[in-house]
Amino acid sequence: MKNHERMANFALAGLALAPLVVKIDPNLNVILTASLTVYVGCYRSVKATPPSETMSNEHAMRFPLVGSAMLLSLFLLFKFLSKDLVNAVLTSYFFVLGIAALSATLLPAIARFLPKPWNDNLIIWRFPYIRSLEVEFTKSQIIAAIPGTFFCAWYATKKHWLANNILGLAFCIQGIEMLSLGSFKTGAILLSGLFVYDIFWVFFTPVMVSVAKSFDAPIKLLFPTSDSARPFSMLGLGDIVIPGIFVALALRYDVSRGKESGYFRSAFLGYVVGLVLTIFVMNWFQAAQPALLYIVPAVTGFLAAHCLWNGEVKHLLEFDESKTTSSEETEADSSKKEE
Repeated sequence: MKNHERMANFALAGLALAPLVVKIDPNLNVILTASLTVYVGCYRSVKATPPSETMSNEHAMRFPLVGSAMLLSLFLLFKFLSKDLVNAVLTSYFFVLGIAALSATLLPAIARFLPKPWNDNLIIWRFPYIRSLEVEFTKSQIIAAIPGTFFCAWYATKKHWLANNILGLAFCIQGIEMLSLGSFKTGAILLSGLFVYDIFWVFFTPVMVSVAKSFDAPIKLLFPTSDSARPFSMLGLGDIVIPGIFVALALRYDVSRGKESGYFRSAFLGYVVGLVLTIFVMNWFQAAQPALLYIVPAVTGFLAAHCLWNGEVKHLLEFDESKTTSSEETEADSSKKEE
């Protein structure tokens, strides 16, 4: 881990804890927290092998439709069933999911201080009566799961905003780290679809805002305010993860070329500008805003402008992470056979 990555991690941790001891303007807190989360997630996604889950063009086209169906389903559940019952079921689900996400986020930092066999040797546990089902894990992962279990138990019992944010940040970092768009074409399709999705469900229906307020789970970050009528400002995790995986792709594109082309800096700057614009418009109109309305044009616009300036539009659009990886593996296999 490089110094700038380490500093970003410490800054994010400090910013998450800071509202406990000092008053921070919620608007500034939203911008800094979201930006640092994207930055940390992007650099964690740079590995010898690309992220494990790659999205296809078809998946990107279907994503807004699937998201709309899930959003509407949650709205109807909250409308016709007990809010407490729905949230109790969701809390149980996020309890398990949160342990996995937080332990995976903390694992690289914890593994450095543990014996190497604890990191490398797999333990295989098979389910009783269903021997075909098995789970693989290491001793290091068990150690990392301890703080994850603590925070999840804290969240489930107290629903404290800090526990919510710790889990939310872990979900965001893991999402950006593990998901790959594969190509900028797929990214453009996904962002365009979710651009329309966000505008429709926020401006034309009460569904998005209603679910966000009713959904008592770490699907949003909470930022304490001094306003008793509105104790928290909120930012949905999707407004971090969705643009974040696009910015992470730009970083891995830079790395794959082996030179400082700076497309990551352009995309990241676009994200920050889009976030600032979202906050500005929200405060100006004193109404909830679809963040992707401002973030998507900013991220894609900054990247496109930089690409046009460099005259590398064709090369950028032809980039395919899965094909790049396959060719690298083929070259590695060939070199091994020659040896």
